[in-house]
Amino acid sequence: MAYPPEYKYTKEHEWLAVDGATGTIGITDFAQNSLGDIVFVELPKVGATLTAGKTFGTVESVKAVSDLYAPVSGTVTAINQELATAPEKVNNNPHASWMVKLTLADPAELSGLLSAADYEKFIAEEQ
Repeated sequence: MAYPPEYKYTKEHEWLAVDGATGTIGITDFAQNSLGDIVFVELPKVGATLTAGKTFGTVESVKAVSDLYAPVSGTVTAINQELATAPEKVNNNPHASWMVKLTLADPAELSGLLSAADYEKFIAEEQ
């Protein structure tokens, strides 16, 4: 699967789409493929404050439970309610199945994230 070039990526396998001051976070195809069938997603509440590099939730699969890490800091403005009853959507289309939306606290944090090309190099080295 190609990684959307307009997204930013973390070494913990989250993606971030930015639209003005809003960031949308999900997990990458590499992450969902490594996890296997996702059976549960735990997300923060709207209004929660996320800190870059800190955990904000978990993804549970048939193989393991994995932490979700915030690519940037900000305040949660929305969570993807569909994932509560259909977590498998993340497996079906990970780059369209967002988890949380937030208002960016510090746009300068974006410079610490990977481009799609850099992320693809990173995962190639991990394999």
